[in-house]
Amino acid sequence: MTGTADATSEVSNSPEHAFSWGHSALAVEFATAPDGTLRIVRLGSGPCDRVDPDSALPLVELTALGHGSGWSGSRFTGTALGSRLRHRAHHSGRRAEWEWLTIELHDRATGLTAFVELSSPTGVPVLRSRVRLRNEGTEPLVVQSVSSLLLGGLPSPDALDVHRARNDWLAECRWWAEPLRATVADINVQVHQHDSRAALVLTGRGSWPTDGHLAMGALTERDGGRTWLWQIESPAGWRWDLGEHARGGYLALNGPTDAEHQWRVGLAPGEEHTTVPAALALGPGFDAAMGALTSYRRAVRRPHPDHSTLPVVFNDYMNTLMGDPTTKKLLPLIDAAAQAGAEYFCVDAGWYDDSADGGWWDSVGAWLPSARRFPDGGIRVVLDRIRERGMVPGLWLEPEVVGVRSPIASELPPEAFFRRDGVRLAEQGRHQLDLRHPAARAHLDRTVDRIVGAWGVGYLKLDYNIVVDPGTCAPGDLAPGAGLLGHTQAYLEWLSDVLDRHPGLVVENCASGGMRMDGATLAVAQLQSTSDQQDPLSYPPIAASAPTAAPPEQGAVWAYPQPEFDDDLINFTLGGALLGRIHLSGHLDRMSEQQFGLVRDAVSTYKSIRGELATAVPFWPLGLPEWTDEWLALGMRVPGGSSCITVWRRGGEAELRLPVRHLAGRTARTEILHPSTPDAGTAAWDGDGLRVTLPRTPGVLLIRLTS
Repeated sequence: MTGTADATSEVSNSPEHAFSWGHSALAVEFATAPDGTLRIVRLGSGPCDRVDPDSALPLVELTALGHGSGWSGSRFTGTALGSRLRHRAHHSGRRAEWEWLTIELHDRATGLTAFVELSSPTGVPVLRSRVRLRNEGTEPLVVQSVSSLLLGGLPSPDALDVHRARNDWLAECRWWAEPLRATVADINVQVHQHDSRAALVLTGRGSWPTDGHLAMGALTERDGGRTWLWQIESPAGWRWDLGEHARGGYLALNGPTDAEHQWRVGLAPGEEHTTVPAALALGPGFDAAMGALTSYRRAVRRPHPDHSTLPVVFNDYMNTLMGDPTTKKLLPLIDAAAQAGAEYFCVDAGWYDDSADGGWWDSVGAWLPSARRFPDGGIRVVLDRIRERGMVPGLWLEPEVVGVRSPIASELPPEAFFRRDGVRLAEQGRHQLDLRHPAARAHLDRTVDRIVGAWGVGYLKLDYNIVVDPGTCAPGDLAPGAGLLGHTQAYLEWLSDVLDRHPGLVVENCASGGMRMDGATLAVAQLQSTSDQQDPLSYPPIAASAPTAAPPEQGAVWAYPQPEFDDDLINFTLGGALLGRIHLSGHLDRMSEQQFGLVRDAVSTYKSIRGELATAVPFWPLGLPEWTDEWLALGMRVPGGSSCITVWRRGGEAELRLPVRHLAGRTARTEILHPSTPDAGTAAWDGDGLRVTLPRTPGVLLIRLTS
C-alpha cells in the first residue's frame, strides 16, 4: 500500500472511552469492556452490526512463554497476555485513497505494547488488520502466537454457514459450505463458568501456503444474508478459528503459530515484530463480499501496467512440449502463436537442461541455457524469433531451489540454504535457498539481471515445486516456522526489488499450479497460475472458482487446444479461459486452417473484452461449483456497465435457466461472444435470468448481457 502524508489525524490518550472510525462503506466502533479491554462493538453500517461489549472480544489475542496457556481452554478467560493489554492512545488519518487507524495497547507488567494497525480503501467495505508488537519492558519475551484480527459478537453458530476452499494439486479452489453448528457443537458449559472449547480450526502447512486449503474462508448469515469473507495474507503458515463466545460467534485470524507451525519469535527490550495482515470483506451476500475483496486486492497490490493491458500469453508447456523445448520444436510454435494473436511467448521448463536423459531435476541452479537443445546460435535464436514475430519473450525459472548435483550447491556458503541443527536440508534432490542471506540474494540478482537485462526477457514464470516443512533455523531464529516466514517475506522483498530494477518485467507466480496462491504473493506478482490440470474436462470448476483467489486479470487459466480435438472440445478449452488471463498452449502449428481459425477467433474475442476484466467483479449465477457439476457458470460484472457470463455444460439436460440477480426485472440484450461456431448453443433473457441451451457436451458459451 502506497500513500502520501496524512490528510487528517487525531490522537486520544484516554484510558476508557468509545470511539468510531471508518468511511462511507465501513463503520467501525470501539468500546471499553468492564474488564478494561478495548473491543470492536460494531463492524458494518446495518442495524444488526452493533454488539454488546460483553459478547465482543479484546482486539488482540496473544500468548507468550510464561504468560498464558495458549490456544485451548483459557483463550478468552483473561489469563493470556493479550487480555492484559489496555488502551493507551489511538491515531487516525488518510493516506492517498486509504483510511487508517492505529490503536496502542499496553501491558504495564511486561512493558509490551501492541499497535493494532487498521486500514481500509476509501469506499470499499474491507477491513485490513495487522498487529505490531514492541517490547518496551526490561525483560525479553518469547511470543508464541498473536492474532492479526480478532472479532467477536457475530451471530450464533446456529444462524451461520461456513465456507472454505480445498486447494489441492490439480484440484484447486474447491469451495463448499456447511452449517457452522455442524462443527461447533452446542454445549451447555454454564456449570463450568467457561466458554465452549468447540471450534472449527483451519491451518496452512509448510512452504506451500495454499496446499490443502486456500488461506480464506467466509461466514454467511442464513436468514439475513450478511457475509463475512476473509483472507490471511501469509506467504507461509496461517490459522483461522471459528467458535462460540457469550452465545455469539467469533472469528480469529492468525499467521503462523507455535502450536501448528513451530513459530516463535523473541523480543528483546526495544525489539519489534509485525504480524502478517488479514483482510475481512463485508457484503449482503457472498458475491457482494467477493466483489469488495476483489476491489481491495486491486488497491493493495503493487501497481503494474500488466494489470490493465492483460496481454495474451502463450506458454509451451501444458500438453505441448512438457519441459522438452528445443530450437527445432519452438520455432514453428512461435510462428503459430504469433499468428493466433499471442503477445508474450514463454519457454517453460527444460531450457537449461543439457543432459541427454532429461535428468535436470537435481542439477538446476545455474540457470544457463542448454547447448544441446539450442545448438546453432544458442537460446538467443529462439528469443530473437519471438521478438521478430512481435511478441515479448519469457522464460520459466525456479529461483529458490538448487539441485544437490548443481555446482551452485558448493559455490554458495552453507548459511545461504535452509538448515536445521546445522545440517543443510535436502528435499526431493534439492536444497532451498534462504533469501535472507546476502549470498543467496546476490546469486538470484545475477541470474535475473542476466536473463532480463542481457538477454532481453520480459516475462518470468517463477515456479516452486518442493515443500519444506516446518522451515529453517538460521542464526536468530528461535524456531523453524519463524525462519520459514522470514525467508518468504525476504523472497517477496527480493521480487519487489527485481521489479524496481526492471519495471517492464511481468512475473507469473506458480507453485505446481496454485499451491502458493496467497494474498501476500499476489500483491507483488502480476499473474497467478491457477492449476497444472491437464484435462480440459476437469478444468472448468477450477476456472470458475479461480476469481475467489485472484482478480480475473491475475488468474492465469490454461487453454490448450489440440489438433486431435474436435471443434466442440477446442471451443470448450478456449472458452474456459476467456474470463481470466488466457494462457494459450497446444500444438497450434499442427492444426488445420479451420481449427486454427477457432483459436484465432477466441483470442480476438478475449482482446475485445479484456479491458472490462481489469475492473470487473465476479459473480456466480449457479453458486460456486462443485467438482462434478454438470453445469457451471462464472460471471464478470463491470459496475455500471455490461456483464459477461461463461456457461459450461459437461452433462445433464441440454437446457438450463441461470438467475442473474443484479439484472433481475430489467431489460437486457444478449450476445454470444464465443464460440464462433454458429450451432454451439443459444441464450435468451427472460426478464430475471438467462435461458441457455447447449445441445452437445462438452459445450461452452460466453455471453454478454447489456442492460
